[in-house]
Amino acid sequence: MTTTVKFECQTRPEGSKPKALRRQGFIPAALYGHKGAESVSLMAKEKNVEMLLKNASVNNTLVNVAIPDISWNGKALIREVQTHPWRPDIYHVSLFAVAGQESVEVVVPIHLNGEAQGVEAGGVLEQVITELSIECPPEQIPEVINVDVTDIPLGGSLHIGELKLPEGVTPTEDPEQTVLTIVETRAEKVAEETEEEEDIEGGVVEELGDVSV
Repeated sequence: MTTTVKFECQTRPEGSKPKALRRQGFIPAALYGHKGAESVSLMAKEKNVEMLLKNASVNNTLVNVAIPDISWNGKALIREVQTHPWRPDIYHVSLFAVAGQESVEVVVPIHLNGEAQGVEAGGVLEQVITELSIECPPEQIPEVINVDVTDIPLGGSLHIGELKLPEGVTPTEDPEQTVLTIVETRAEKVAEETEEEEDIEGGVVEELGDVSV
């Protein structure tokens, strides 16, 4: 996946209070993984954070992070965004540096492509999960997982273990987890039940007609 999102921030003054920073138009943040287990406390302009979250998703989008006052630039993932329980206020952003990481765990949306055979036969496609947790090298994070549903029949289903994933991408969830299924509509079930009842009744009438007096 091409990295296009940029995010500039600066180190947070020692002893600074989060509420005071937010009143000044800054959002507290933290970067992990840039030096092993060491982390660095950061702050960023509120408008920069809003732009970041508008263009990047948690655990999905690689971000070019720049921290000029410590001369650090590198790629990172947004790991967590803390917000107010009911207002859209942003409280804190956590970033995880991926430089030097052989693989990272991310969450990627699932996109369905094509018209399933089962849908053409009158069924309804029910998508059970809309995103997938995967592990892959940082430079190979896919934007989406594309799933071709064309050959799935009525009554059929697709599981995580059956997905065709890009090279280097491994799912971290249960391979038996259902991704989607194609079920009959209520009208189809009623029609089938009615047809079965008519067949049974027709058989009974035919048997009665063969009885000799």
